[in-house]
Amino acid sequence: MTKGDWRLFVGETCDLRSQMHPSLISRQSGILNRFGTRLLLLLASCCWALAAPAQSEPVRSSVTLSYTKVLKDSVPEYLAIAVHPDGTGTYEGRKLDEASSIRPLKLSPSTTQKLFALASDLGNFASLDLESHKQVANLGLKTFTFEANGQKNRCQFNYTLNRRAQELTDLFEGIATVERHLASLEYGMKYDHLSLPKELLQIQIDLDNKAMADPQLLVGVLQQIVHNPRYLHVAQVRAQDILQRVQDQ
Repeated sequence: MTKGDWRLFVGETCDLRSQMHPSLISRQSGILNRFGTRLLLLLASCCWALAAPAQSEPVRSSVTLSYTKVLKDSVPEYLAIAVHPDGTGTYEGRKLDEASSIRPLKLSPSTTQKLFALASDLGNFASLDLESHKQVANLGLKTFTFEANGQKNRCQFNYTLNRRAQELTDLFEGIATVERHLASLEYGMKYDHLSLPKELLQIQIDLDNKAMADPQLLVGVLQQIVHNPRYLHVAQVRAQDILQRVQDQ
């Protein structure tokens, strides 16, 4: 359609409209107004529906408390644990020359609260010097890190005399001990059934020495050993003993 044809079409449309009865024109205008109003309401509801999920989506906590230790020839040589206020976190234990292998973890509310309470007692590591500055052996370079709202506080030490820092270190090490046992049991259940009795014996010793934090993380694998006849009887007996002791705590 050319520009002249368009003008002719518009002119004819206007002439036809002028010849219509006023009541028809009024009715037509009412229909158009109602249609326009409904269209606007529909567009507004669509925009609200698209915006609502983004507004209602929960914001994940950006607070993270972490502990790392590096000590060559130890087991493991590299240790890293990160925990969020809801108890979720990660664990990594490996040799320094091995590829990264991170495991998820979920701590109990009591252990999580204790971790963050101890960190708070230490000022969340802001401008903190924990090193004893004494002549001691290399016990591993330890690092506490607290991240929140885009800020990061960090302190490192080999050996400290600060009681709160010692408690926090022991608690993280207790979590690491449980995670190492868990990884060893899972490996033994898949590939080396004969190794299970020795690993379970070590868990019993660590329970006696209170060297583990949140040992209930072992409950799932212990139940599998107890109820699966493929495993050695001595392994099942020890697993049952540990399971009972953990559940009684």
